[in-house]
Amino acid sequence: MLSRTADHVYWLGRYAERAENLARTLDVQYRLSLLPHEGRSDGTAWQRMLGTLGLEGGYLERHGVVEAHRVIDFLAFDKGNPSSILNCLRAARENARAVRGTISSEMWETFNSTWLEARENAPSRFSARNVAEFVDWVKYRAHLARGVVLGSMLRDEGYHFMQIGTFLERSDGVVRLLLTRLACEADGDEATPLTHDYYPWSVLLRALSAYEIFRRVSRDSVTPANVLGFAIFRRDVPRSVYRSAALVYENLQEVANAQSAETERRAGQLHASLRFGTMDSISPAHVTDYLHDILGTTANLSERIGRDFLGHAHAA
Repeated sequence: MLSRTADHVYWLGRYAERAENLARTLDVQYRLSLLPHEGRSDGTAWQRMLGTLGLEGGYLERHGVVEAHRVIDFLAFDKGNPSSILNCLRAARENARAVRGTISSEMWETFNSTWLEARENAPSRFSARNVAEFVDWVKYRAHLARGVVLGSMLRDEGYHFMQIGTFLERSDGVVRLLLTRLACEADGDEATPLTHDYYPWSVLLRALSAYEIFRRVSRDSVTPANVLGFAIFRRDVPRSVYRSAALVYENLQEVANAQSAETERRAGQLHASLRFGTMDSISPAHVTDYLHDILGTTANLSERIGRDFLGHAHAA
């Protein structure tokens, strides 16, 4: 496969998944902001979320003061924010358009109609005032697109590159969601033990579409440690970090080339560490460090995949 085509389908997967991850993260923070103890006027929780997403600098440059409605607009609809949900949907559509001959017509129609509907409705039906409706719509369109991909795309190299992009992005997004929750729990003190407030962690499980799964397969109560172990290490949870790492490794094996051995090894190393890892091996004070290490590994894999397969130059 030409590296240009591989690049487009890879980023199609990444941008589509990034839009969904942002919607889920925004959903958690918005729901928790409605609680009196979470909705403080200083916007601390919103600022910590921006910092975890790596978008605090861009937001402050544009708006200066952290206010909930401005953060929501920045993350969801701001055309000047390259990482906004709206821009991710547009980028996914543009990458789909570039490879219309590689993907199925149903895939193109789905990504195209998603972008057109988002663009048409963002100024009116979708806004910061009814962000919950927008979040639900984004998740619905993501489920629809995923079904079309699985049901209509040839299992060739293009499919594998799209899966690599999707699950590398999902791993990154889930880890950042967990880090956001931990940052808000810590209340400014990274050494503070994890608290046992049921509601925020049940909201997080719902954002991962995993609340019912947790109740079905686990006898544990909804506590930070139990939810973290479930979201990181559980093999049969669709949005767990382990599951994403396993699928990145599996699909990398399908497209391996002469220069990708080290990339494949590092992906396998991450997969193995999560496969055999447990929460018992991580002290509460080092959970954040552990998650940051995963982020560092996924960032390194992203750089190496770009160099080994997609024709990207070495980072300066």
